[in-house]
Amino acid sequence: MAGNSFGQLFRITTFGESHGEAIGVIIDGCPSNLDIDMDFIQAELDKRKPGQSKITTQRKESDTVQILSGVFEGKTTGTPIAMIIPNEDQRSKDYSHIKDAYRPSHADYTYDAKYGHRDHRGGGRSSARETAARVAAGAIAKLLLAHNGIEIFGHVSAVGKIDAPHLTLNSVSELLEIRESNIVRCADPATANEMIELIDGIRKEGDTVGGKISCIVKNCPVGLGEPVFDKLHADLGKAMLSINAVHGFDYGSGFEGSEMRGSEHNDLFIPPADGKVSENFKTVTNYSGGIQGGISNGMDITFRVAFKPVATIMQNQQSLDSSGNASNVQGKGRHDPCVVPRAVAIVEAMAALVLADHLLRNRVIRL
Repeated sequence: MAGNSFGQLFRITTFGESHGEAIGVIIDGCPSNLDIDMDFIQAELDKRKPGQSKITTQRKESDTVQILSGVFEGKTTGTPIAMIIPNEDQRSKDYSHIKDAYRPSHADYTYDAKYGHRDHRGGGRSSARETAARVAAGAIAKLLLAHNGIEIFGHVSAVGKIDAPHLTLNSVSELLEIRESNIVRCADPATANEMIELIDGIRKEGDTVGGKISCIVKNCPVGLGEPVFDKLHADLGKAMLSINAVHGFDYGSGFEGSEMRGSEHNDLFIPPADGKVSENFKTVTNYSGGIQGGISNGMDITFRVAFKPVATIMQNQQSLDSSGNASNVQGKGRHDPCVVPRAVAIVEAMAALVLADHLLRNRVIRL
């Protein structure tokens, strides 16, 4: 298996390279009669596209998506949905200097060693350009989830050592408005200003910085997740770790939970109001992150995703060429000084794909 497909019932396969004609995705398993909102899909892609602000790459791509099949008269038909996004602003000459040299911490060497051949133009298939196809597919998954009342919200919660305070759980629509009011996509305006200043300063130094994205899933029903190997948090972890530059994933209490005692960490149940046992049971705390035994428990699903600094920096670095000779490389062209502002849309999309797949799988689990 080549590893270009994701999901079981709601399954996607992406294709294309950074400097090819286009990138795209095939979605198989989407139920019929789902209303497709093209404005919503394009808006999701616009959150990820390059050239948004001074703290993102200046590559100019409209990321205009076209649906080639699987939708008729505004509704899904139940057949495979093909979506394509043309590449419009490739500058392959920006990569001619690394045709035979390997950039530190990039996939240049590993791709060449694995396949015996590589597309050096922007990294080819290893480029984060591929994630636009995931966002397009994730937008349709979001429409399916919204049909079932499930909402997903992510935001930049850390850049370098700058951490945003924990969110006050307003409505998702309110949080979205705050997040989209600043170019770093942090839901705390004061922290956002600090983050923007840091990223812009690092950009001017020709360097890069990492960060974290926190995500919350609201109104997820009880029962999503397929133990033992397809636990919900395991699939979310795989989804997030498949995103370019991601180096860490945790959910609920995460690594901090390892420092607690069981008496502190256990999420105690709250008796149902008026004895309504038909409602989802709630807990006093949510250290489990909305998942227990690999199955959603009806509480908010919470997780964090850590991104490394972008590997391409505008500084001279020692490296090797394909013959093993010493070489010096320096980034050229247009690159992100920090990936997290554009990656929020990718994190949400991958979460939506996981949840859509498990939502459909859960419908056939018992009589």
